[in-house]
Amino acid sequence: MRRILVVDDEENLRVVARAFLKREGYEVEVAQSGEEALALVETFGPDVILTDVRMPRMGGLDLLATLKAKGNDATVIVMSAYGNLDLAIEAMKAGAYDYIQKPFKPEEVILALRKAEEREALRRENRALKQEILKENTFEDILAKSPQMQGVFRTILKIADYKTTVLITGESGVGKELVARAVHRRSDRRGGPFIGVNCGAIPENLLESELFGYKRGAFTDATMDRVGLFEQANHGTLLLDEIGELPLPLQVKLLRVLQEETMRRLGDSKDIKVDVRIIAATHRDLAAETQAGRFREDLFYRINVLPIHVPPLRERREDIPILLDHFVARNNARFGMTLRGFEPEARRLLTEYRWPGNVRELENTIERAMVLCEGERIGEGDLPERIREARDPIQMHLASGELSIKKTSRVIEEILIRRALQKTKGNRTKAAEVLEISHRALLYKIKDYRIDL
Repeated sequence: MRRILVVDDEENLRVVARAFLKREGYEVEVAQSGEEALALVETFGPDVILTDVRMPRMGGLDLLATLKAKGNDATVIVMSAYGNLDLAIEAMKAGAYDYIQKPFKPEEVILALRKAEEREALRRENRALKQEILKENTFEDILAKSPQMQGVFRTILKIADYKTTVLITGESGVGKELVARAVHRRSDRRGGPFIGVNCGAIPENLLESELFGYKRGAFTDATMDRVGLFEQANHGTLLLDEIGELPLPLQVKLLRVLQEETMRRLGDSKDIKVDVRIIAATHRDLAAETQAGRFREDLFYRINVLPIHVPPLRERREDIPILLDHFVARNNARFGMTLRGFEPEARRLLTEYRWPGNVRELENTIERAMVLCEGERIGEGDLPERIREARDPIQMHLASGELSIKKTSRVIEEILIRRALQKTKGNRTKAAEVLEISHRALLYKIKDYRIDL
């Protein structure tokens, strides 16, 4: 932090500041107005901007707001006369690092600069640590540190190079497509295409031609040949997302492609050889769909060769903090913002919320909060009402629409165990007494619920 820009409409102050700052080894430029300062910011690239808070036309507050809007991260220190202290405090709230009262001694400015340098060094160290954490917990485009997701990553590495069909299951929003892309990128097919189609998003009468293509004249609107997704994905990977929505007649045709590795366009009389790795994904219970007659049993067994289950976000809370920081950083870059994360209470609420919509809901919530946020950090008031008021985990569980007594009992049991351990400060013997269960049973349940002591 050796480049300093001094902004003040008093020539004498600019001369004096330039002189003593240069003696201390800083590179110094001076500007007599906010407008001149903005031009120098582009050419000089200061690390620190030392600006008067009150100047004609563009004062220190306006300069600070313009710098923030441009995404400039220079450290701003404002200078103010005694009567302008309220303005200086307002500037601090708007993002200035510190203020110095006029008239000042050179030592006061140097001290403020040294403090700013120490803070910037800590910020750089924190950024480096966060980058290292992200690097350690990133698999392809998936951010996760939980044991469950680390298990998913190990499975991907084991199966990626095999052409065998993969079935990815999990609730909506957990990131099934990201897992599918990771399988493709880690396979020997990574140089080929990755094609994805949502089987539930295309009308049934159009889905067949979308998958298999057609010959000219196959139907009224078929005025030219069309290549289907199977051919487009040749020598690559085809993701059939929400395969549980696939109509029964198309399930028969898909099974034939999987078994014979050939397909036929609509209106064609000859088969086409295709080399495609199929990855299927669904949020449905396909075993139950099979029993109900809505999904072919032979197709289910054919696609369920290498299953991967992606757990919901509420079962891997260790992943929430790094996802929160990731989405803030990404949206800062996307929207030109400079938000610095979360207030402690907001982070706690976001971490404890059960996220029925999983990672997709979390991502959309952070984007909304950042757009609404008026401070430097996202606060409780920036969060949706459902998150602010969802403090009771049992009510949150019931509000999700869950009707299973077994699953609800597990939620209640885990809550009671955590509260008992908190009350007894981690003493498992006393916690077992409070819960009225044996010490051995408590140890088993602590392991089952992955409760960290």
